[in-house]
Amino acid sequence: TPTSSGSRRNSRCRRACRSIAPGGVLTSVVGPRGRLRLHHALTALGATTLVSTPTGAMDLLARLHLEFLLDPLDLGLDHIVLTGEIASRRTMGHLAGEFGCAVTEVLASPFGGAALAFRSDEDAPLAPLADGLLGLASLTKDDPAGPQDALAELVLTPSGHSTLGDAVLRTGLVARAGGSGGSGLPAPAHTVGDHVLVRGVWLALPRVEKALSKIDGVTGWELSVERQGTLDAAALTVSFGREGLVRNPMWRSRIEQAVRALTPISIDVRIAQDVLETPVPGTVDDRRGHHLGRDRALVS
Repeated sequence: TPTSSGSRRNSRCRRACRSIAPGGVLTSVVGPRGRLRLHHALTALGATTLVSTPTGAMDLLARLHLEFLLDPLDLGLDHIVLTGEIASRRTMGHLAGEFGCAVTEVLASPFGGAALAFRSDEDAPLAPLADGLLGLASLTKDDPAGPQDALAELVLTPSGHSTLGDAVLRTGLVARAGGSGGSGLPAPAHTVGDHVLVRGVWLALPRVEKALSKIDGVTGWELSVERQGTLDAAALTVSFGREGLVRNPMWRSRIEQAVRALTPISIDVRIAQDVLETPVPGTVDDRRGHHLGRDRALVS
C-alpha cells in the first residue's frame, strides 16, 4: 500500500508495486489523504507490505506515536519498501526496529518508475535487478567513472530498455565512487543537474525558470529545500526589479498559480523584500545536502 502525494507519484508507485510484487499479490494505492486515513487503510486491508518514500514512512511512524498513541507493531507489517527519495541516515534500521519487519530500499528509475536495484541494509551496496542494467559515469565527461572520480553518476545502460538503442541515460543520482565495498553499486547520496528531488518528485528547474520568465518584473529566484522534521519542505523566494511589485498581492498570486501548475508538491512562495534591479540566474539552496548543483562541471 504505497503512500504518496500527487497523481504522478501515485502512478510511479503503481509501477513500483507491479515490478516488485509477485503474481497474485493484491496491491492498493492510497493517495494523499493524511496519515490517519492511511492507518485506517492499512488496518482495513490487512496490509502486510507498505511501499512508501522514506520520509513518508518516518512521518507515519511519528504520527502513530505522537498523535494517535498507537503501537507500530500492531499494524502487523511484514515488509516496508522505501523508494523515491534519498533517505536520512539510520532510517532503514529505525523503521525495522519500530515496525518489527524487514525494510528494503528500492532504486526506481527517474524515467519510468520501474525498480532498478535494491538493498536491505543502508551500509550495503545496491544489487541491480539485472546484470548490466546500471553503471557509473564520470560527472564531467561521457565516460565510465574511473578510480580518480570521487563522485560518480548512476546511468541507465542500453540494456535497461529495448528502445534505448545505444543511448546511456544519466539519472541525476550521484554516489560516492568506491562506496560499494567491491561489489554491487554504491547507493546514491546526492543529485545533480537541472532536476531536484523533493518528496519523491523530480522538480524540473528549467520549467520553474520558464514559468517565472513570463511574469513581468521577476529578476531572480531561489529554491530552498530542507528536512527539519520527517518531511521535506520547499520554498521559492522570488525577487522583483521594482519596488511597487514587492507587496503587490496580485503578482504574488500569479507566482503561486504558476508554481502550482508545475508540480504536485507544495512549494511555499516567498517574496524578497529587497529590490533586485539586475536579473540573476535562479539558484538552489539544498539544506539537506543532497543537490550538488546544476552544472556537473562545477561539482567537485
